[in-house]
Amino acid sequence: MGLVYDYASKCSIEILYGSKKGVMTTMLVGLWILSNDQMREPCEMRTFFLAKWFGLESLDEAITTKTEASQEKRSSSSMEGITVFYSFISLLFIILALKFYLSRTTTTHKDKNSLPSGPPSLGILGHLYLLKQQPLHHTLLKLSEKYGPIFSLRFGSRRVVILTSIPLFQECFTKNDIIFANRPKHTLNKYVSYNSTTVTQSSYGDHWRSLRRIYTIEMFSNQRLNTFLGIRQDEVKRLLLSLLSSGSHHGFAKVELQSLFFQLNFNTIMRMVVGKRYYGEKENEPEARKFRAIMYDIANNAGPTYPGDFLPILKWTDFGRYERKVKRIGQKSDAFLQGLLDDHRSARGGPESENSMLSRLLSFQKSQPDEYTDDIIKGIIMIMMLAGTDTSAIMLEWIFSNLVNKPEILEKARAEINSQVGEENLVEEPELAKLRYTQAIISETLRLYPAAPLMVPHVSSDDCTLGGYHVPRNTMVLVNAWAIQRDPQLWDDPTSFKPERFLKGENENSKIIAFGIGRRACPGSGLSRRITGLCIASLIQCFEWKRVDDKLVAMDEGTGGVVVPKFDPLKTMCKARPIMNKLFPEAF
Repeated sequence: MGLVYDYASKCSIEILYGSKKGVMTTMLVGLWILSNDQMREPCEMRTFFLAKWFGLESLDEAITTKTEASQEKRSSSSMEGITVFYSFISLLFIILALKFYLSRTTTTHKDKNSLPSGPPSLGILGHLYLLKQQPLHHTLLKLSEKYGPIFSLRFGSRRVVILTSIPLFQECFTKNDIIFANRPKHTLNKYVSYNSTTVTQSSYGDHWRSLRRIYTIEMFSNQRLNTFLGIRQDEVKRLLLSLLSSGSHHGFAKVELQSLFFQLNFNTIMRMVVGKRYYGEKENEPEARKFRAIMYDIANNAGPTYPGDFLPILKWTDFGRYERKVKRIGQKSDAFLQGLLDDHRSARGGPESENSMLSRLLSFQKSQPDEYTDDIIKGIIMIMMLAGTDTSAIMLEWIFSNLVNKPEILEKARAEINSQVGEENLVEEPELAKLRYTQAIISETLRLYPAAPLMVPHVSSDDCTLGGYHVPRNTMVLVNAWAIQRDPQLWDDPTSFKPERFLKGENENSKIIAFGIGRRACPGSGLSRRITGLCIASLIQCFEWKRVDDKLVAMDEGTGGVVVPKFDPLKTMCKARPIMNKLFPEAF
């Protein structure tokens, strides 16, 4: 028994590092387990064998994990059930080891040379260990400095190509745009994105084209956005009054901006989408906080974060906990969205609901029920809420963090606003085009702090050539936008916050890739620019700003899935300027 124990340990470690000998010995040990009656009984060696494969640190952890899973699933403690379980696992190991061995021995010399080089991998795990090295875009930047602007990884059974240069990015999404228009299938999207049928997660095809048309024409056309101009301006005014109520009309008052920016964007999007205001309305705030928690859970589990999506056998390591978790998230999200539809159908919406996006979608449902099903409509609303709130709120927080750290830039922006708009009237959205320096501040923030440092993953639908390399079908492509927009070959002094660089010409703006290009570019970029520009210009025009103390605001990044926020919520000091007394005399 001791000999088998030691041999299982050795072969498990060897296969982890890709040894063919380890693969073959693992297959032999697995066959022996299945054929040996004594080994069909629970034993320490069996647990050790599983522990090594599942990556558990010790026998105790393996035993504890199995015990917890058994309690959670209320599984039988009978010897028969345990025998079937371990026999099935052993058979899986044999199949997986055989598949891995064949894939290594049948790889042609051409295939090995076709993909760009990358760091050494760990056997069947490949480079899955990188997913734990957060922030991932920093890790990938360090690898690109060693292996070049295009290099390859392997997440389990999935090939991955990383791009960190503008020419490669443009080649990928112009010349090969259709080929890379697909999305990978992730567990989260199965339960949250209605089986990957939303516009962000649906693969390229008739369904995606239909959704894209809805967003482009019915949601984000200039005509539709102009109909909601009053909502955006009203929410900005409410933000100004909220800051005034903090005591800023008597002198400098301390405020926390992260939550205020989120509430601004959430209220704006919800009033546009469903005609209902949440934050600031007592009867609706609990519902808003509930969905805020759901959005947080979705954001933290989005993107290439779950190893089981790339190596299915790893789903056994947590005995289905992750899948049950995201399934619960999806159920909560669906219940909230279904409630919005039910309210509209029962005419319980507010006065703005008749002109809302949801009202328009439900009217289309009456004439085209197959195209506008409830799930499709809920998916459209969900993407509006997820993409339209967190990303803009995060960008606003990064903008103001830079402004209070660099007061000379803030004063220059205020001088432009006073010159172009004046100090008598509040800046309005149509005037934003005249505020070139304010627009440059937004562009510089998008460059240094893209809300999604790693763009939403793409998958190739066919073989193609990228950067001179042959990229096989079904390869996932990750674009490190954060690294590209800090490339010293593209930008002078790339890590410094210098809005002036965008006043030189339109060519600089063409290097901003935060919203993507090609077919899968973000259709809501225009709305984001409008909300952000109006908010920033109004806050600079109406308030003085400074840091809480002499220390610079920390610019550390937080953690997340696709969207990466600032680590510490921004707290700063603000004081109302004289224009506020003119605009809101009743508040003084």
